[in-house]
Amino acid sequence: MTVAPQSLASRQEKYQAGKELRARVSRESQADYARGADRDPLAILAETNRSRLPELVPIRLERMAASPFAFLRGAAAIMAQDLSQAAKLDAPVQSCGDAHLLNFGAFNTPEGRALFDINDFDETLPGADFTVDLKRLVTSVAVAAQDEGLSENKAKSLAVMTAKAYREFVLELATKAPLEVWYTRMDVNDEAQRIDDPKLRKRVLATLIKAEKDLQADDNFPHLATTNGGRAHIEDRPPLIYHFDVEGSGLSTIDPTSVFASYRGTLLPERRDLVERYALADIAIKVVGVGSVGTFCAVGLFMTPDQDHMFLQVKEAQTSALERIVPPPQDLSHQGQRVVEGQRAMQAASDIFLGWTADQKSNRQFYIRQLKNRRLGSIGEVIELKALGPYANLCGRTLARAHARTGDPALMAGYMGKSDVFDDAIASFAMAYAEQTKEDHARLKASREASPGQTTAAGKKAKTPVSA
Repeated sequence: MTVAPQSLASRQEKYQAGKELRARVSRESQADYARGADRDPLAILAETNRSRLPELVPIRLERMAASPFAFLRGAAAIMAQDLSQAAKLDAPVQSCGDAHLLNFGAFNTPEGRALFDINDFDETLPGADFTVDLKRLVTSVAVAAQDEGLSENKAKSLAVMTAKAYREFVLELATKAPLEVWYTRMDVNDEAQRIDDPKLRKRVLATLIKAEKDLQADDNFPHLATTNGGRAHIEDRPPLIYHFDVEGSGLSTIDPTSVFASYRGTLLPERRDLVERYALADIAIKVVGVGSVGTFCAVGLFMTPDQDHMFLQVKEAQTSALERIVPPPQDLSHQGQRVVEGQRAMQAASDIFLGWTADQKSNRQFYIRQLKNRRLGSIGEVIELKALGPYANLCGRTLARAHARTGDPALMAGYMGKSDVFDDAIASFAMAYAEQTKEDHARLKASREASPGQTTAAGKKAKTPVSA
């Protein structure tokens, strides 16, 4: 059967076309993990480190060496290379590219609603099969479970449950109209009610209420301080928060004035007007999650004449790890724009301050967003630490919602079907790749122990605070 273009084919036709994909790539084959003969994860890691700030690379390696799960978080390129060997299914979506457990979280929408969603899109790219993201998510569940000391059987059970949550939600969304799918959201309050444990449910809701009462009281923000002249600036906390020399040259600096001026041009007019009510007061490097350590990530402090503050995060956007699996769009010219457009496509509601920019001095490309509210962001951490099962289930359903927005849910549903065959296969892959991750992590630890001089975390990098 040849399916008509998506806009002309019925849901039933697309579901049937999905079933027919099984003849080319069986559902059972999703369990396969074929290790390449010349596979070298440390070489891939070294390759991805070359374009990062050299003083921060040791911090990245130190964090990745902490545990197999920490290693997996920083190994998006390694896993993408491994998944590039799998048979192509031809069921593409806008892929997150790094859909592990801790790249999900809760945040406030512009309308003040608290939603749960994917929150990191550094590797996003259109065109990859939906199984790429799903395998990374389910693998992260298996690795996290084993890191927490759970048995292999329990880890496999949680992996199956995550894949099932994804499949069943895609099946549900496949029956809905495109507009219904587009407006589907994972409301934190509603999702909390799905948690069976009343104590955990109460803690999640209490966290949400606290965050909604005072969004400005956010302890994720760098602490404010004042100079002798009374001017606000970001407090140094080397080696994780430190100022850079705006007048300097090389990889470790950007021209903040031109970067933010260019950024404002990518915003809608009303949002540009809002940003322009604030003036840039200070900017500093701020080291972030495992996967991004070493890329140029900074936080800008913006102030009004009345001393109202706002923080915008500047994150470098490099080539997506998914280019190891699928080619980028032919018209891709800006990596920051790639991230912003991918985020807008996959998230139910995106940050109103999302935009992109570039620094002519260093030729780096960036995207910019508001620094997220930590209290809302910590809800995911609460659930993950206290109830991995419900949290993994929620992540699976959330990924299904994002893929249904950008792919063809009826086609995906037809391929996966209504039985547990697909769930078991994805979970089996996850368990096999969890073992591979443990081996890769051990290799990194051994290499660091063999070269201790290369493993020391970055030293004090603070310089005199620079007001831009």
